[in-house]
Amino acid sequence: MEQTMVIKGRKRVSREEIIKVQEKANRKAMTVRRVRTGALIAANVLVSLFVLLPLLYAVSVAFMPPGELFTTEMNLVPRQPTWDNFRQALVKIPLVRFVCNSFITAGLITAGQIISCSLAAFSFSFLEFKGKNALFMLVMATMMIPGEATIISNYLTVSRWNWLDSYQVLIVPYLTSAMGIFLFRQFYKSFPISLYESAKIDGCGNLRFIFRILLPLTKSAIGAMAVYTFINAWNMYMWPLLVTGSNEMRTVQIGISMLNSVDAQSITLMIAGVVMIILPSISIFILGQKQLIRGMFSGAVKG
Repeated sequence: MEQTMVIKGRKRVSREEIIKVQEKANRKAMTVRRVRTGALIAANVLVSLFVLLPLLYAVSVAFMPPGELFTTEMNLVPRQPTWDNFRQALVKIPLVRFVCNSFITAGLITAGQIISCSLAAFSFSFLEFKGKNALFMLVMATMMIPGEATIISNYLTVSRWNWLDSYQVLIVPYLTSAMGIFLFRQFYKSFPISLYESAKIDGCGNLRFIFRILLPLTKSAIGAMAVYTFINAWNMYMWPLLVTGSNEMRTVQIGISMLNSVDAQSITLMIAGVVMIILPSISIFILGQKQLIRGMFSGAVKG
């Protein structure tokens, strides 16, 4: 069987040569892609190490004996790692109690905001009532008011109610948020109004529609809201510092400062305590980062 010949200018090229040239070009393109991917991965690793350097150094200091930290040499890695800093941090202050208080506060605030914000967003998305748009604009306007502007009035209010140094003073003022209402409303806007009308025709009430139909369809928004709210509630400092005064009610962000003292050893103790208290928030963020990103983008794109 005669081979097919291709004439290119004055040179005759066989089909086998063309295949070889194509395979060589494909291998070259694959090599370029691999080199580019490797370079991007290396750049990401370097940037990640640069960003995480303070955290990694804090973990290293937490395992250092005090004598290794205060030297003329630059010790980035402990020569004699020890767990004594963590044990001393747990002994000197009731850190477990502080962590429990923060978990209770952050967990209830997260659950409260998911429920209240989803109910409010349902009203603004599916119900029709007079002044709905004006009321929604008023709710959104509260996002422009900094918390420091209302903290004194809030303190005076809860003080008159005798709520100081209690769980309700840490939880109740944060059971809803304008951002949560906005996030759920934008997500609900992607659903057709016919979904609600069909449910109403079938005899489904508003609360049943929310908890049986709407919330199961908004898992990504709930995940994003839960991660964002829990981390913010876990990291609260100013309000718990103002309204709590006993070890039984202090949160972990306030209690960790009790490890600070005038002696040099307190620095390694404090760093060890900080490493322990940032683990829950980092774990929540790592586990829920996909839900957080998916929820934020799904609420921003309609359709």
